[in-house]
Amino acid sequence: MTNLEETSRTDGDTPGVPVLPHPPVVPGAPVSAVSGQTAEGHRSYWAQLGGPVHFVDFGGPATAPLLLCVHGLGGSHLNWLPLAPLLTASHRVLAVDLAGHGRTPAAGRRTDVAANQRLLDRFLAEVLAVAPVLVGNSMGGMISLLQAGHRPDSVAGMILVDPALPRPRGVRPDPEIARLFAGLFVPWVGTAVLAHRRTRYTPGELVEQSLRRICADPARVPASARVAMERAQRERDGLPDADQAFVAAARSVVWSLLRAAPLSRLVRTVPHPTLLLHGTADRLIPVAVARDVAARRPDWRVEILDGLGHVPMIEDADRTATLIQDWLSGEGRVAADRARPAPGPGAATGRPAAAPTPAVGG
Repeated sequence: MTNLEETSRTDGDTPGVPVLPHPPVVPGAPVSAVSGQTAEGHRSYWAQLGGPVHFVDFGGPATAPLLLCVHGLGGSHLNWLPLAPLLTASHRVLAVDLAGHGRTPAAGRRTDVAANQRLLDRFLAEVLAVAPVLVGNSMGGMISLLQAGHRPDSVAGMILVDPALPRPRGVRPDPEIARLFAGLFVPWVGTAVLAHRRTRYTPGELVEQSLRRICADPARVPASARVAMERAQRERDGLPDADQAFVAAARSVVWSLLRAAPLSRLVRTVPHPTLLLHGTADRLIPVAVARDVAARRPDWRVEILDGLGHVPMIEDADRTATLIQDWLSGEGRVAADRARPAPGPGAATGRPAAAPTPAVGG
């Protein structure tokens, strides 16, 4: 990796894809921009944070409030493909791949929740030049909450989409989901099952099985998102230690939910403006979680999405985007204003504004 590299592109390199400034990163941050576009036409970058960390810039005005999307267990920046373009007219949207997920390899690093929260903390401190609004789904919502509690000044606000938070007492898990996660705790069984599934099913079949678990109606998922997920599955199949990384992350999510007190305390105490979206048909994190949070935090805006599952941003991106935009222009405006890059170098925060030179990513 190198420090910030600024690389120009001619208009003919990628027709129809605008050349935008670098994302709002600290000049001199350990970020490199290499090899062009993602397959979907977005710019991708690498940061060196104890190992390579991949993130994608979906675009948006350089001076707009910054949203940083944090995916869930087994996910990646691709989870935000349907939603991100609906937000970039008025916001700058980035998405990071956590360690052991997407294009960010474990590279000898731990991939559990605590380790990825520390990785996110470094990303916010060493790469970005402004505190963003964190948009976290599932495990990413849990990690976003942990980050807000650990270092409040690094987060302007939160948009939690079906976050992995503890169930209220008396709410039982979905039996099929409980069996799947229970198997991951048996030594060697979790990784063996994942390896066996790759030999038995095609990447497309594995994606369809996943969508049936996380969506109320998989038919709503855009074809472009399915294609991207299948490609990501093929890429994952070729990564060493991908199964071990997934199992470690999954176990840590379950342990964090079972040890409910720390997360419950953060729900009660974090001061950040927050929007929580949750589907009524979520089989992984029951909607009772969101209703419980709404009772505990009347200052948060909680929207219950009828008929949607665990990933509303994939299953109904239009509805999700409308609610996010409404919150950012209303109750969440203070968060959006704080997430706006400073107008130039030497701003009151002392953190530099975005680098102005056009660049591409890899």
